[in-house]
Amino acid sequence: MRLSKLFKNAPTVNVTGLCFDSRKVQKGDLYFCLPGMTYDGHDFIAQAVEKGAIGIVHSKEIENKLEGAVYIRVEDVVLAMNQCARIFYAKPSDKMTMYGITGTNGKSTCANIIKYIRELKEPCGYIGTIAIEYGKVRLAPDLTTPDALFLQKKLSDMVRAGMKSCALEVSSHGLAQHRVDAIRFDVAIFTNFTYDHLDFHGTMDSYFNAKSILFKDLVKENGVSVLNVDDDKFEDLKSLSKARVVTYGMEKECDYRAINVRIDPESTTFDLVYQENIYHVKSSLVAMYNVYNLLACIAALHQTGMDLAIVLQACANIPQIEGRMEQIDCGQPFHVIVDFAHTPDGMEQMLRYGRHIAQNHRVISVFGSAGKRDIAKRKVFGELADQYADLIILTEDDPRDENPKDIACQIKEGIQNTPSVFVEDRYEAIRQAIDNASDGDVILILGKGDEPFMYHTEGRVPWTGDNNCARECLAQAGYTKE
Repeated sequence: MRLSKLFKNAPTVNVTGLCFDSRKVQKGDLYFCLPGMTYDGHDFIAQAVEKGAIGIVHSKEIENKLEGAVYIRVEDVVLAMNQCARIFYAKPSDKMTMYGITGTNGKSTCANIIKYIRELKEPCGYIGTIAIEYGKVRLAPDLTTPDALFLQKKLSDMVRAGMKSCALEVSSHGLAQHRVDAIRFDVAIFTNFTYDHLDFHGTMDSYFNAKSILFKDLVKENGVSVLNVDDDKFEDLKSLSKARVVTYGMEKECDYRAINVRIDPESTTFDLVYQENIYHVKSSLVAMYNVYNLLACIAALHQTGMDLAIVLQACANIPQIEGRMEQIDCGQPFHVIVDFAHTPDGMEQMLRYGRHIAQNHRVISVFGSAGKRDIAKRKVFGELADQYADLIILTEDDPRDENPKDIACQIKEGIQNTPSVFVEDRYEAIRQAIDNASDGDVILILGKGDEPFMYHTEGRVPWTGDNNCARECLAQAGYTKE
């Protein structure tokens, strides 16, 4: 693409790629000097030019401009990069029905529900914590919401692969760092707002302000905001949203409301009230929070043209979502459930569900807390497990360069009455939970889900995933049904 198509009055040199990492620049790339928390892209202009960058987009004065590249000064490099990426990749989000899902918990589940049901009508892609999927392509994820250049490239790939829609998890980090500014969403879904990410955002107000960007920027024609009417932030988001608002919930009157909810160990049923009509819904997903997730997806899919009867019928057959309330059944006489829960609200929802289905049996919880992240919630995790569990096995969970035992000690500050042990090796902790279980017990393995990596002192290292680890340990114990 000609540089003049990206910037007015620019030379007509040919741009073959976009890049903001000087180490990855290839000949013909346009290099963006992004300011960062640790490094400033302006400091690496020489490296980018040496590698063949055809142009440099910068915001600071450059005294010594190397020959061989065109220099374009802008006020905001991040804004310019988003606009260039949108044009360079031919505005892919304009060519698909785009679902953006944000909230503290439930993003992955909602995105996967939407992908599964939407594909009954047309090809649908997915980008999020679990994977990047479209057609026959399945790629490992990096961040929940990848950087702007990667996003536009993948959305372009999806369009070329025949995708007509896409479900995208939108994290608060991604919003605050402007990774989705150039994406035009048709639907913005809000799941819930609870304590999380204060190590990055600093305050709950700052965290909420980041989430709200998705709804403030929803400007696509016929766009719709799908909001949880039972959440404390509902009124704030309703007033901020520039698009039409559709509501869902259970406790208050709303557009899509669930009543008569019944949660069983292997299924959920409820009655959906929509425009004074009542529809019976059955789903393979369990737990009360998944009723909210289902309602959000039902509303979003229905509002974007899918027949309500088809959507509700599909709810009964939603496949198990990897690492999200994933029930591991290898024929054992006790429950093993793996979930990504890593926030106080997510932990409590899972522990409460475990307590509900355990009845008179034990709840055995296996979890830790991430190193170098939000220390305040560690004691809260201990308090929650102390309230619902009968045995707590504390273990590593992305310790980074912190000592896992020190993290466990901070969690133990919230444990007063429940027996607890510390088993540093996560694989061994899961094995001990399975070996310790009796008929009817419920084992909750929380925090990592299906993530195939763990952060240690040396960086990101391979991890088998809690779900795969549980299967292996069950097989070692003699259970091999799956």
